[in-house]
Amino acid sequence: MFDVSQIKEHAEIISADGLHIGTVDRVEGNRIKLTKKDSGAGHEDHHHFIDIDLVESVDENRVRLTARSADVISSEEEESGSPVH
Repeated sequence: MFDVSQIKEHAEIISADGLHIGTVDRVEGNRIKLTKKDSGAGHEDHHHFIDIDLVESVDENRVRLTARSADVISSEEEESGSPVH
């Protein structure tokens, strides 16, 4: 188990299959807000969010997720809370 307060600004987010997903901007409610500059190709102009329920653990400057990269990317949300398509 982890404490949400352990998730720090600029921490790297890693999928269950070990791929870089993004960089933490901050935690907002029950979602992690990713930095704009690290939100993936074609999405640099807005923030994406990852549900806090996908977090498996937090250690030092890394947030490890329970989901594989393809699943994380398909479940990312935009600022409105709607899924990214």
